[in-house]
Amino acid sequence: MDLSLSAAELAWKEKARAFAETWLFPNELELELTGSLPRATKDRLRAAVVESGLNGINHTREVGGQGCTQLEQTIINEELGRATGALWAVVWHPALPLRDGSPDQIRDFLTPSCLGRRRACVAITEPDAGSDTGRIVTRAERHGDRFRLTGEKWFVTTGDEADYVIVHALVDGDPDKPTLFLVDKDTPGLTIQREPKFTHTYVFGHPEFRFEGVEVGADRILGGIGQGLDLTKEWFVEARLQIAANCIGAATRAFEEASRWANRRVAFGRPIRQHQAIDFMLADMAVEIMATKSLVYRVAWGIDHGIDRKITHAHASAIKLQASEMAGRVTDKAVQILGGRGYMRENPVERLNRDVRVDRIWEGTSEIQRLIIGGQIAKRGPGIFSGWPGDNSGA
Repeated sequence: MDLSLSAAELAWKEKARAFAETWLFPNELELELTGSLPRATKDRLRAAVVESGLNGINHTREVGGQGCTQLEQTIINEELGRATGALWAVVWHPALPLRDGSPDQIRDFLTPSCLGRRRACVAITEPDAGSDTGRIVTRAERHGDRFRLTGEKWFVTTGDEADYVIVHALVDGDPDKPTLFLVDKDTPGLTIQREPKFTHTYVFGHPEFRFEGVEVGADRILGGIGQGLDLTKEWFVEARLQIAANCIGAATRAFEEASRWANRRVAFGRPIRQHQAIDFMLADMAVEIMATKSLVYRVAWGIDHGIDRKITHAHASAIKLQASEMAGRVTDKAVQILGGRGYMRENPVERLNRDVRVDRIWEGTSEIQRLIIGGQIAKRGPGIFSGWPGDNSGA
């Protein structure tokens, strides 16, 4: 079994690491202390993404992307995840369901998004609908060959930066007709109500949108009427894979910072890593990262080798759960090892500790991931998680 990375995979790793260190790390403190980056800085970052060849890594070259494998995407997102302030978000990944668009939609939305000329945000969550998508009430009323959207969407990540919105709505209010619509942000009736502040610092915002009779044509339906839930699930799988990779990067940087500090800091006549209490924390951190990275890379490899999509959905929940909770434990230990310095906002460990907290919430809480995993065990047997590709003995 050859687990070594290929030359191409190593090249992507080096490219992403260089991008993070050259373009993301230098902007971390300004973002943290001021809460935002100047427009000119964001524009330079966008241009740098294209120049570095990191634009649209999750889409094919035919539509303007880079055509990366899932494992290559994982490697890239791991490196970018080392940055604080969610600066990894400046490297855009146009939502995977866009590939299911019509030729005109691919031309007008997907390709410009891959090239950095447009940017989408995904609007699913509502005031009374989060994990339970069955409670979504945003409506798309049919009026001839057009639709009028009415409703409210919360936590729309990157909604301030995007120029169009992928909206999950119910056609004629029918829960059996969940549908995705492509809505330009300047469409009359679409407004941003407010941009709440959150625990973490994020390079972009998570605004709340209000749709009041927002009118779009049938040509703005992505996929087809009633396909919204399936396409949304596809987006969730992709998002969970990215979150897992980002969490590995964040945990690894926190671990490295803590290890360096444990070598330098002297207490009671010796470096603190020579005290068993600290050394054991570092050991636990190392094992957690190693185990999680092995799991995430395995799932990415399985996707590249044709693992059934239903199994991928189950595995995406497993790695999102494991990686997000691992990152929380590792960054918390890193703060403890650094002591007071680990509680200073100027220190990346402090920022990483806040950054990763949301990874147990967004794109499906840890509790939702456990529900999915438990349901898959009941439906398919323990082997879906305890087995190995090609080995059905644990089913």
